[in-house]
Amino acid sequence: QVQLVESGGGLLQAGRSLRLSCAASGSTVSINVIQWYRQSPRKQREWVASITAAGTTNSADSVKGRFTISRDAAKNTVYLQMNSLKSEDTGVYYCRAFTTNGNYWGQGTQVTVSS
Repeated sequence: QVQLVESGGGLLQAGRSLRLSCAASGSTVSINVIQWYRQSPRKQREWVASITAAGTTNSADSVKGRFTISRDAAKNTVYLQMNSLKSEDTGVYYCRAFTTNGNYWGQGTQVTVSS
């Protein structure tokens, strides 16, 4: 079992920056990939970025160049640095962990960007 807790969300103006955190606990050694997703009321949940256990990263075209995923292995925490935020980045941000035994979701953290 893996538990994920997101934090760092908030309300801010367009153009500002925010860093989200995803803290993992439990069987963290079994985690292969951690992903960030987001969901707004008018859209389906969409993938934002991924980082593998080896540190390989990838991100969606819509956030490429603005969002950066990283990790602190010692703290079992994955971060999503979000720069140049836009109103369309508004949504609930979730992290998801893929393990050898299945996948797990956090409870989400709300990000609201006002234009």
